[in-house]
Amino acid sequence: MACTKFRVIKPEIRVLGIDDGMFKPHTKGLVPVVGVVFRGGYWLDGVMHTRVRVDGFEATNKIALMITNSPHYKQLRVIMLDGITFAGFNIIDIKELNAKTSLPVIAVTREKPDFNKIHEALKNLKRSEERWKAILNAGETIEVPVRGEKEKIYMQISGICEYDARRILELTSTRSNVPEALRVAHLIASGLSKAEFKS
Repeated sequence: MACTKFRVIKPEIRVLGIDDGMFKPHTKGLVPVVGVVFRGGYWLDGVMHTRVRVDGFEATNKIALMITNSPHYKQLRVIMLDGITFAGFNIIDIKELNAKTSLPVIAVTREKPDFNKIHEALKNLKRSEERWKAILNAGETIEVPVRGEKEKIYMQISGICEYDARRILELTSTRSNVPEALRVAHLIASGLSKAEFKS
């Protein structure tokens, strides 16, 4: 797999963490998607947002446009995703996102994906094989020990070498097991969702 090798990875590397908000089960509405720009794991530099449909197909394109239209785009070095399934099964093709943005992509999960279970669930949705292909495009799931190997997270990568991805996760996970950009993106997206439920 072709990958971008960083000459040097600075502690203040600018990363973009992206997560989606919550949604009511069995609905077909729009779900907020939030991206936060961090310098390393310490400084919040900016926020961007978009919306995607529950179980839709446009997450990859919408997120790519959100990134490339952002004033922060030229400073970004890495995209981080909270998994590859947003708004239910609106699946992000990380190879396509890498190609559309020219930025390496790291998808992070706290638990190892159960691909057999996911494949079965997809059979209940339209264009299930198209969704499954996007999942397969994410490649192998790589285990990443954290906190002195007492705990672990998992990642899938596109456009970046495994060693560099591991190093970036280590540098940016300053307050929890996941990169700070993803932690904050999750907090903001969840807050937006709760506000919409109340309105």
